[in-house]
Amino acid sequence: MLVSEANASERLGAIVVLDEAKEKLDRLEVVWVDQGYSGKNFANAVRQVCGEQVRVEVIKRMGKTFERLPKRWIVERTFGWLNRFRRLSKDYEVYSEVSEAMIYGSLIRLMVKRMTA
Repeated sequence: MLVSEANASERLGAIVVLDEAKEKLDRLEVVWVDQGYSGKNFANAVRQVCGEQVRVEVIKRMGKTFERLPKRWIVERTFGWLNRFRRLSKDYEVYSEVSEAMIYGSLIRLMVKRMTA
């Protein structure tokens, strides 16, 4: 996870996250992204960081009406869970490190709650 400034490039942020976690991603095969990450330059950067075995799949919208996109619901569901926590419902924090810590704490709480259920 990377919390950055609002004016930072999302593509660059994704490459930074993958680069920091590349030791843990030795079995990574597919990176699903939305259309904002499409393009050969991004796919080449991912392969350069993660290895040639990794492929980037862009989840595309087919029509103009609402449709549930495959794999995207996983991310949207996680954002929904995080918005249930009051400190994460708005951007209250001054420092991005505190926001990141709140996200980690919230996700740990969710995991522990499910493990004990």
